[in-house]
Amino acid sequence: MTAPKNPGIEEYLRERLTPVDSAIPQLPGIEMYGASVPAGRVGGDLFEYINFLQRYNIEARIASALRLSKTYLETLPEGTPPRNTVDDHVQWLKSQSEPGQVTEEEYRRARSSEQRRVAESLHELYTTAGVLLVDAQGHGTISAKIASTVHETFHAFMLSELDQYGKTTPKLFEHINLRMAHSVTARNELQREEQDSAREIATLVYGEIRSNGHLRFVNFGSPPPLKFSAKSGRFVAMDTDHLVQFPALGLEIPQDNPDRNRYLSIAVRQRQINSSDVAEIALMNPGDIVFLYSDGVYDGSDQQGRLQLECIIRDHQGHSAKDLCNTILDYASTQDELLVNSGEKDRIDDKTVFIIKHE
Repeated sequence: MTAPKNPGIEEYLRERLTPVDSAIPQLPGIEMYGASVPAGRVGGDLFEYINFLQRYNIEARIASALRLSKTYLETLPEGTPPRNTVDDHVQWLKSQSEPGQVTEEEYRRARSSEQRRVAESLHELYTTAGVLLVDAQGHGTISAKIASTVHETFHAFMLSELDQYGKTTPKLFEHINLRMAHSVTARNELQREEQDSAREIATLVYGEIRSNGHLRFVNFGSPPPLKFSAKSGRFVAMDTDHLVQFPALGLEIPQDNPDRNRYLSIAVRQRQINSSDVAEIALMNPGDIVFLYSDGVYDGSDQQGRLQLECIIRDHQGHSAKDLCNTILDYASTQDELLVNSGEKDRIDDKTVFIIKHE
């Protein structure tokens, strides 16, 4: 009997970074589809559908939060070991020689209400879907490994976010940003200079779309999303004052991060991310589209390229999100042929397109 063939690293990474159509979230009134085309056998682009209902047992999580909200109110019987973190903290409070002003009853009520809020936030995930786009610098096995690191880090922190808050918060992205930063200790051990350009650089866009057509997102170094209006047949201007864009992951550590001096930073941000740094796009009318992409498709600055993409979307706006996505990728691939013919093959990059359409 022939033993099963073990996949090579490139095949393994390609499988890890390629979502399946069965993972596409089904939200009333929203259609979405994404695809990637690597520049080689494997690439540094990654996109993923965050299908909350498929990936997590929301009903069980809500039941668990409500159960804890009741348990947290119950006084621990004398001589019984702590049942949870609330019991543990209450015991610590009682052990203090100078107890604080917060009573056990007040503390238990506060923590109980936190769990009720977690349950409320979890319930909103029934009508929410997420999308993650990562673009690691370069293309090939190393870039794919960097993208995979961001991917796995994101999902590890997501579990913690849902446990603690019942939703994603800016803290998740601050943690990923720090994870991708260069350690000062590692720099010293490897005798690297601060100006050393050998960094694991990746950009990230994460957005959450609701059934009502509202997309909220954070952006670390990616080209900004574009909104296409079905009514006007063109990309529409967005309020740039509220489209916050941070540098690529790991390049900027906030001043108030307690570990700031343990990592290299090209600049120092004054504060950590909060809810005011989360941008929002509203798809108000049927046919409105949000277009997400990597710089292998469009770098966000070329006006002629923007007009060409606008024309493609206008001509195909009645098509499905999948057809529109593939049409744009076909167009981007033809641009590669022009680069090859002009002797600029080195400019060819991985390509990712993600379409969110209001039905």
